[in-house]
Amino acid sequence: MKLITVCKSKIHRATVTQCDVNYVGSITVDQDLLDAAGIIDGELVHVWNVSNGERLETYAIPAEPGSRIVCLNGAAAHMCNVGDKVIIAAFCLTDEPVQRQVVLVDDNNGIASTI
Repeated sequence: MKLITVCKSKIHRATVTQCDVNYVGSITVDQDLLDAAGIIDGELVHVWNVSNGERLETYAIPAEPGSRIVCLNGAAAHMCNVGDKVIIAAFCLTDEPVQRQVVLVDDNNGIASTI
């Protein structure tokens, strides 16, 4: 069996609402966005900062549903600023086709549409 890495989930152009260097680590994301993208608590995610080009890997933790929070924590907080646009992506290893879940967000981190 040959496994390939495939993008399974993406939250596109979310706005960073907070940065907390004193938190242990991770990215905190509104549970509604995580659910819409199919990203689970603790899952490895890539974060691509559209505003400054920084790229990092961390894990997702849920924020209160409806909070619209996107907060970079720990060392990752040094790689962004409040107001930056980020893409949050998750991948999986598979030998089967994957239906990617893409969530497009508005400027306030509300769900604009899904693809």
